Amino acid sequence: TPVQIKEFGAVNKIDFSPVPPYNYAVTASSRIHIYGRYSQEPIKTFSRFKDAAYCATYRDDGNLLVAGSEEGSIRLFDISGKAPLRQFDGHTKAVHVVGFLSDKYRIFSGGDDYSSSLWDIPSATEIVSYSEHTDYVRCGCASKVNADVFITGSYDHTVKLFDARTKSSVMTIEHGQPVESVLLFPSGGLLVSAGGRYVKVWDVLKGGQLLVSLKNHHKTVTCLCLNSSGQRLLSGSLDRHVKIYSTTSYKVVHSFNYATSILSLALSPGDETIVVGMTNGVLNVKHRKPEERKEKPQKKRQPAYRTYVKGRTYMPKQEDFCVSKPVKRVLRKYDKLLKSFQSSKALDAVLEPPIRLYTPEVTVAVMQELHRRGTLRSALAGRDEKQINLLLTFVARRVIEPRFTPILVTVADMITDIYQPVVGQSAIVDRQFLRLQEAIGKEIDYQEELLEVLGMMDTLFATFTKKKATYPEENKSNGLTETVE
Repeated sequence: TPVQIKEFGAVNKIDFSPVPPYNYAVTASSRIHIYGRYSQEPIKTFSRFKDAAYCATYRDDGNLLVAGSEEGSIRLFDISGKAPLRQFDGHTKAVHVVGFLSDKYRIFSGGDDYSSSLWDIPSATEIVSYSEHTDYVRCGCASKVNADVFITGSYDHTVKLFDARTKSSVMTIEHGQPVESVLLFPSGGLLVSAGGRYVKVWDVLKGGQLLVSLKNHHKTVTCLCLNSSGQRLLSGSLDRHVKIYSTTSYKVVHSFNYATSILSLALSPGDETIVVGMTNGVLNVKHRKPEERKEKPQKKRQPAYRTYVKGRTYMPKQEDFCVSKPVKRVLRKYDKLLKSFQSSKALDAVLEPPIRLYTPEVTVAVMQELHRRGTLRSALAGRDEKQINLLLTFVARRVIEPRFTPILVTVADMITDIYQPVVGQSAIVDRQFLRLQEAIGKEIDYQEELLEVLGMMDTLFATFTKKKATYPEENKSNGLTETVE
């Protein structure tokens, strides 16, 4: 189930840190937020911008972050600090594209003043400036193979390849539409450009020869991205779709659909998380479900042939002393998981149908143990739609049983608290929440009725004790008088 985060404005760039824990920088409006892979709140914020910020990009070691801005300056940040380490001034208009060259000591940039520049980080000075484009420079990338090569794409329909050792561009490629995004394959031999409805692949080593032109989107393609192995190419567009191509056949192998137009797109190293930024300021995060590894069953070791044959028919004699083999105590799956402090997996184990349906007291006992340890909340968090549905079904059905009520009320409270932000996103989960509400409502009404009955009974008992009195009754038998109460 995707996680949706609301930003302050349209998300123009998402960039994953190349080093663990693979945080990602999101540039939207005048702020740069750093998010953890699974957290829905910013870990860090850079907000020292007077106007809009653009294109926050990580360095290869994940320690530095560079960003352009609407006022034309480029700022360099240390991930552990807050204030900019360096500021590069030289562009006269907004800088929409910045990035590090692969030597880590130089920065390239492109601005709305039609120029592309190269900057030295230690001295904060401009090394060289190129003014070859005739329109806004809005995208670019650096070669990972050659530390002097970088590429820029412009609204003048061209993609230019620059070498820092020369004073002019080395290659010019005509895309045919305003270029929104460029991308180099890790080998440095293939270049992908996106503009208009087209995604085009060029062979750089053959002097910019067009290899393939893809027209799978209905509106402008705004962003490109490669997976970690280079076998898949992703493109996002204003038509609300992300298309995934195979880089061997360049055919669409998959497609994602989103709520509004897409401006930016990023894949985490290892391809476990896809983050998409949209024009309405919503950040959509999808995580790949982890694949369960199947453990190979261990072969049971057979006894040696001689021992097996010799001991098979042996019967103990009267004078023999038999030593009984100690019986090994086998722990249940959930006990093993509790022993190794795997709270979430232990909860999953007791939510399996045989335990959940026939021995619910075991499920509740494990919940109680997790609550005692203080790990119940973390065990309940981070679950998908199917698992939340299962939990809520169990709680709604069993919360009215007096022996389970104290702990299940706590569980219901925690689930409501954790998954309140996602209410309204899944009809199944919403239905289960309503069922839980209905079950608790009925129980409360029932308890109120019982209290009324209890009050009536108290009144009746009170009247009985008042009327109880002693009446003397004479019973004559054999001339003796007995007083009977």
